Amino acid sequence: MNNSIHEDDEVLERVVDYWNARPCNIRHSTAPIGTREYFDQVEARKYFVEPHIPRFAEFECWKGKRVLEVGCGIGTDAVNFSRAGAIYTGVDISSESLKLARKRFDVFNLDGRFVEANAECLETHFEEDEFDLVYSFGVLHHTPSPPRAIQSIRKVINRRGSFKLMLYAKNSWKASMIAAGLDQPEAQFGCPIAFTYNREELSSLLEPDFHISNARQDHIFPFKVDEYVNYNYVREDWFEAMPSIVFKALEEQLGWHYLIDATPS
Repeated sequence: MNNSIHEDDEVLERVVDYWNARPCNIRHSTAPIGTREYFDQVEARKYFVEPHIPRFAEFECWKGKRVLEVGCGIGTDAVNFSRAGAIYTGVDISSESLKLARKRFDVFNLDGRFVEANAECLETHFEEDEFDLVYSFGVLHHTPSPPRAIQSIRKVINRRGSFKLMLYAKNSWKASMIAAGLDQPEAQFGCPIAFTYNREELSSLLEPDFHISNARQDHIFPFKVDEYVNYNYVREDWFEAMPSIVFKALEEQLGWHYLIDATPS
């Protein structure tokens, strides 16, 4: 048991170092980092490539509600929760990400609080039943023990609250490309942890703490990476030739993102 904890600590240290060295989406703009132009470009690029995020988050539904974002990164979703009137709190394990998120709120004159915290021990920072919504997009599969994170989230969410999270899907186009040696598990190469899940594993992860009310797949990255990193949006030939209705059907079956809505059990 002690060896396991020690190993988790070592892995967690590598995770922290990784995200501090390159906060998620930090290269979504070529403007000077920390400027209004920079943050606007980061947001535009993120939601252009992942348009399902605003639909899933439903920012406008959380006005006046206490929202905790677990893994806020540099604050793209964060500013949209705050703009919509949520009482926003963001946590992240990366101090460098939090610096940019705080700067972003200052630039746009928004209210919110930020806490450097491990998702696996949120109860040491927040009150029991404190939040109406816990939102976590693409973060919990990067922590050494997602089950501990889920249990921790259950302690701080309101008994009648909502839990929205995205986890990577095992039965997906992306995972298939990774298995074939044709792709990388992350836009940022070398990420220490990136768990994937099928539907049965999702249920095992969330129950008995949460009841899954909806789980669906979305998002296949369609662009040529060598063009994308230079801010050119050129689709792979096979996706370019595919009718949009067919591509959408493919995303629903083989999307990389599992979008999960759950409620406390």
